[in-house]
Amino acid sequence: MKVKPLFIWAGGKTKMMKHYQDIFPTRFDTDIKSYSEPFFGGGAMFLNVIQRYNIEECFINDINKGLVGIYKSVRDDADTFCEIMDKRQKEYLPLDKDNREKFFYKLREENAWDYKKWSLVEDSAALYFLMKTAFNGIWQINKNTNNRFGTPIGLLNQKDKVYDKDNVLEWSRILNKLNVSISLGDWKDCPMGDFTFYDPPYRDSFANYNTSFPDSETELLIKRVEENKNVWLCNRDSNDGFFDNRKANIKRFPVTYTVGRRKKTEDGFKATKATEILLYN
Repeated sequence: MKVKPLFIWAGGKTKMMKHYQDIFPTRFDTDIKSYSEPFFGGGAMFLNVIQRYNIEECFINDINKGLVGIYKSVRDDADTFCEIMDKRQKEYLPLDKDNREKFFYKLREENAWDYKKWSLVEDSAALYFLMKTAFNGIWQINKNTNNRFGTPIGLLNQKDKVYDKDNVLEWSRILNKLNVSISLGDWKDCPMGDFTFYDPPYRDSFANYNTSFPDSETELLIKRVEENKNVWLCNRDSNDGFFDNRKANIKRFPVTYTVGRRKKTEDGFKATKATEILLYN
C-alpha cells in the first residue's frame, strides 16, 4: 500500500516531492544507509527517502511533544492506539454535526485539563483524534486550552471513518523495521545521517507552532549544508536575499499554500502563492 503522512501539516513536503525528484542523490546510493530529519512534522520527506535508499537507521526529531508522542505510540503500541481511535470513531460517526461539535470540544477540554490521567498512548490517541477532526493543517495553542492543542473544529463531514487504520499500522511497521530513533528536543541534539533534511519553521512564518526560530539558528543550519555532503535545507523565500551567495546550490520553487495565511478577497479566501527555496550540497 502507498503510505501517507499520518496527518496534514502546514509546511508539509508532500507537494514538493515533484520538485525534488531530479535533485536527490543517486537512487539507491550505497553510501546512504542512515537518514536524519530533525524537524520532522508530518514526515512526507521521510516516506520518500526510505523508498529511494536502503536505509538501515533513522533519526527523527521534533520540538513538538504531542507529535513525538504520536509517533512513539504508533511505533511502540499501535494496537492500543488504534483500539482507542476505533472506540472514539464508533461513537463519533453516527452523530449529526451539532453533536460532533460537542464531542470534539468535550475531548479537547479533556485533553487540555485532564490529560495527566492518561498514559502516553491514551494522550497521543486523544490528540490524534482531535487533529483528524480539527481544522486541517493548523496547529494552534491557546491559553484556554492550557497551552495545549487548541485548534477549532473542521468541517465535521467525515463519512465512514475518521482515520486510516491501515496507514497507521503501516507506519508502525516501518518505524520498527528501520530502527527509527524518535527524539524530542533541539535540532542540534539530533544526530546527522548519511542524508540529512532540515525543514525548520519558515522565516516570517504564518503558522503558529508556539515556537520561535531566529535567523541565527538558520545560519547554523546553512553552515551544516555548506560543510557536509547530502544535507538539505528548505525554507520560504522572503525576497530579502538571505539565502543568496552561499557556498551551496540553491533552487527556488513556486508553491501555493492552502492552509494557514490566505488572502481575503470579495469572493472569499484565496490560497497564498509563494516561493520555497532548497539549499543543498
